[in-house]
This record gives sequence, structure tokens and C-alpha cells, in this order.
Amino acid sequence: MTKPTKQPKPAKRTPEALAVTAEPNEKPEASRARIVTSSVVRGAVTGRKYARPMFGDDVNLSAYVDQLSQRASKVMAGDMSGVEAMLITQANTLDMIFNELACKAAHCEYLNQMEAHLRHALRAQAQCRATLEALAEIKNPRPVAFVKQANIAHGPQQVNNGASPPARTHKENREQSNQLLEVSHGQWLDTGATGTAGRGDQALETVGAVNRADER
Repeated sequence: MTKPTKQPKPAKRTPEALAVTAEPNEKPEASRARIVTSSVVRGAVTGRKYARPMFGDDVNLSAYVDQLSQRASKVMAGDMSGVEAMLITQANTLDMIFNELACKAAHCEYLNQMEAHLRHALRAQAQCRATLEALAEIKNPRPVAFVKQANIAHGPQQVNNGASPPARTHKENREQSNQLLEVSHGQWLDTGATGTAGRGDQALETVGAVNRADER
């Protein structure tokens, strides 16, 4: 009687291993490229490295990626509650750093140590203020006003950056200047021709040779 063969136990997956699910008709190299270019995956790998001193090596990378993906999806859908919680937590942490460094500076005996602690304390305070400003901007965004820009000259002239009137071509200007020298289209003005009497004095006649001054 033959003994039943034992099935090999599946290899235990380590916490740093990432489970990759291939999409339909996706080649293995395409799956790897999709994972490598994912900002969520890269952020999870980096975040896990920094989380190791506080949480140990048992943080599962695949579960970490899933959590980050869910948070990113909420933000893209318009739910900013996770971002608001993160910012207010960071602001409180920065405030704690500021107070800790300020207390250390108060107990320093040497001036250089006091200045170093106060300098870092004020940096933490500035970062705390910037974090709270970012949170306030998310909660109450400032309205955007579209104002038409105007260029003011040194004198009384004002130039508005609006739609400029259509520019006339050089040909049109030349045609208008030529029309000033014509009585009508196609007839040039003869400066030596006899003028027509106006309505005010119908008896006006051309001055004849009798009334002209004698040529000398």
C-alpha cells in the first residue's frame, strides 16, 4: 500500500510582499509596469519604511495600498474629511513640537543652545500656522474674482485691455485719402476749373479779362 504524498505547503507571504492582480488580457510585464508607476504603491512602500520604527515589521504592504487607494478615491469624489483630519492632527503635532522646544530653550544655560532651540521652535510654529491656513482654505475657499485689467498711463490716458477695434488696412486709408482729391469716383478735381456760383448770389459770374489786373 502506497503512502499518500503530502502536498507542499504554500509559501508564507511576507508582509512586504505586494499582491498584484492582473487585469483581463494583461501581460505580466504590463502588470508590473502598472504597479511600478502607481503613485499609491510607491507612497505605500515609502510610508511603510517610515512606519517601521513605530509599528514594527508586521504592517502588510497590500493592506496599506488598499487603504491609501480608498482614501484617494474619497478625495477624488469630493470627500475631504480625511484630509481635514490629517491637517488638524499635523497642526496639533507641530504645536506640541513648538512647546517642547520652547520649554527646552527656557532651561538652557548657554545662549547658543537657547537660540538653537528657539529657532527650531519658531519654525515649528510657522509650519503649524501654514497647516492651519491650508485647512481653513479647504473649509472656506476664497471666492475668485475676475477683474478686467487696465493699464493706466502717467497722464490722463487710460488703456483697457479689452477687445480692440478692427484695424483698417493700408489700402483703405489710401483710398480715403484719394477720395479727398476727387469730386466723385473716377473724376479728378481740377483746381483750375471754373467754380459754380452758389445759391446765395446767383448773379456771380466769372471774372473776365476786363476786371483783371494788367500784366506788366
